[in-house]
Amino acid sequence: MTAIRGAYPVLITPMTEAQEIDWEGVKSNVQYFIDQGVAGLVINGSTGEFVSLTKEEKFQMVEMVLKEVDGRIPVIVGTAAETTRETIEYTKQAEAHGAAAALIINSYYCKPKEEEIFFHFKEISDAVNLPIMLYNNPFTSGVDMSTELMLRIGKECERVTHIKESSGDIRKVRDLARQGEAEVFCGAEELVMESYLVGATGWISVAGNIVPKLVTEMFDHMQQGEIEQAWAINDRILPLCEFLEGSGKYVQIVKRAMELNGQAGGPSRYPRLGLTAAEEQRLKDILSHLNTVPQV
Repeated sequence: MTAIRGAYPVLITPMTEAQEIDWEGVKSNVQYFIDQGVAGLVINGSTGEFVSLTKEEKFQMVEMVLKEVDGRIPVIVGTAAETTRETIEYTKQAEAHGAAAALIINSYYCKPKEEEIFFHFKEISDAVNLPIMLYNNPFTSGVDMSTELMLRIGKECERVTHIKESSGDIRKVRDLARQGEAEVFCGAEELVMESYLVGATGWISVAGNIVPKLVTEMFDHMQQGEIEQAWAINDRILPLCEFLEGSGKYVQIVKRAMELNGQAGGPSRYPRLGLTAAEEQRLKDILSHLNTVPQV
């Protein structure tokens, strides 16, 4: 099994002005991130607007990106759906095309109870041969999984090898890393260093779209025990992370930043609207600061 560790940018889905997927932009962005030396990529995640994509578009994204990557780095595919049956179907499709793992959040409309969440992941785990990254994000799914539930899923669901913890409760990262069998990835942009220090072995990174080299170097410094150097990068990118977390427009921010950096971005699908003039200026100020501070 491919080792899944490090900072993984969770990619946008670039679009044309008509809000159709820019497939050439997808390919050029993938090549850009590989050239930047990232540990791996995530597609069809929240930042990729997966809930706004059709089934056919999600499947085509998997086929195109896995073909473009051609085994050079691991690719994690978001395969979440509202029903267990659909999630298994999406996960099997990702597995068939060579994904390294599936990123799966619980059903996000029906607000499942803990036994329903366990059933969901057990059924998926038993149906596929692909490693699964359990995803806890109460802000988008409406359910905050307990530490005990996640530990149980990690222990009793064979394919669940990783957990992305995005609740913002650093105690959960700590307890999952120290007590559980699954590896833990940070999913909270403002708590990356804290997560690494309590045992996280990776980061599913929204900011990684904008500063892929910095998020990669930050993890590398941690691996080498160079804590001060890692903190220096954390301090440098924290204003960007705070903007992404607090804006409510993380997708639009990343897409616009990608455009400003020369990559494919484009609009988001409605009802998501673009940045206001004030938001645009704040983003430009943050990017200007990032570009003027010397490399660590």
